[in-house]
Amino acid sequence: MRVVIVGAGKVGYSLAQYLTQEEHEVIVIEQDDERRSIVQNTLDVMTIAGNGASPGMLLDPEIRKADLLIAVTDMDEVNMIACMAAKQAGIQRTIARVRNQEYAERDKVKFNEALGIDLTINPEMVTALEIKRILLTPAALDVEDFADERVRMIEVKIPSDSNLINIPLKSLKLPAQTLVAGILRNDRMLIPHGTDMILPNDCVFFVGEFSSVKKIEEHFTVRKSKVERVLIIGAGRIGRHLAIMLEKVGISVKVIDKDMERCQELAEILDEGLVLCGEGTDIDLLTEEGVGEADAVMCLTDDDKLNLLIALLAKHLGAPKTFVRVGRSDYISLMEKVGVDVVLSPRILTAGVILRQVRRSDVVSVSLLEGAKAEAMEIIVSASSPVSNKKLKDAKLPKNSLIGSVVRGDEIIIPNGDTVLKPEDRVIVFALPDTVHTVVRLFESKLGSK
Repeated sequence: MRVVIVGAGKVGYSLAQYLTQEEHEVIVIEQDDERRSIVQNTLDVMTIAGNGASPGMLLDPEIRKADLLIAVTDMDEVNMIACMAAKQAGIQRTIARVRNQEYAERDKVKFNEALGIDLTINPEMVTALEIKRILLTPAALDVEDFADERVRMIEVKIPSDSNLINIPLKSLKLPAQTLVAGILRNDRMLIPHGTDMILPNDCVFFVGEFSSVKKIEEHFTVRKSKVERVLIIGAGRIGRHLAIMLEKVGISVKVIDKDMERCQELAEILDEGLVLCGEGTDIDLLTEEGVGEADAVMCLTDDDKLNLLIALLAKHLGAPKTFVRVGRSDYISLMEKVGVDVVLSPRILTAGVILRQVRRSDVVSVSLLEGAKAEAMEIIVSASSPVSNKKLKDAKLPKNSLIGSVVRGDEIIIPNGDTVLKPEDRVIVFALPDTVHTVVRLFESKLGSK
């Protein structure tokens, strides 16, 4: 597939990187010489200097041949105009990053259709929704739902006294319809086999039927009480979205930000939440506002290092769980090593949403896990795909991949080597980055594949 990316910022660069790894043909349009030079010197893509919203630029024969245009500049209006111009130039599908809620809150479908936008993505809203989902599953470090919430995957950190450790997975007594899909150990993701064991402090990914995975959360992980009080540091877009969401589900919210204007705006929106103007690193303020009594502390400023500092302060003052937003994905492992519980990258979450659009229509969802160390995908088996009507042991899946669940009608199957994949099955695949392209190709329809 030929993909045009307008904007070579953090999201644009990450998308270009992921797409080239999957052997897509990528063209990046960027006005800024420094950004364009970084992409050109580090990635195998074509770069073009210019304005991606210019009709003249999009009439370039190389760009008009594109199957998809993704506009991810820092300006909503430029992204929307780029999509509109792309449709006029004959590009079939368009995606725009749109952050301003004034655009998103309108009649979204009609608004997008009028501008020629097939999908709008708000990275801050995507991040807030992900935080909310994890918060509502207190024992989990990550939560992903598949097949209309009939299949769930959770990531949990295994304590040293767990009854799961030092037992071969094939002998492990787990609830029916669940299995271990992946293990993160010493910053390395593993696709486990039956002889592998869970060790203390491993981060383990369990996948299976929704209610069965809930049993794992309740009975096989460290007990966590229901989240009732949350302290948010940073009233930017993510903090604002999150505060509103949490208040709607009955969670008590307290927000601290040093910008008085932001504080006043959020205070007018919240019904019961408390908004305070102050420094998130002020130990006296954190202590007075009961940081140690909060069930979770969200560090959501635009400064990665400041977020880390606040998270460590919160831990020192007794906070049981900390969440940190990062701009640089290479900080994720470092932050987890020093004690941050959950680290989220808006650009990785956004890339996951967009990748699902780039891949063929049989790919229903894509989740990038642990800073893109692995992917979880929901894929519909096509009748003409190479794996259709084959036993798993004969499907030639690559080594570093695993099918965690198969959804067939109302039935949820934890597969083994003799399980036959049938057309229209929904399969949940867990794969390492070097195998993703091969996995996707195996599930592609032979009809119309490029």
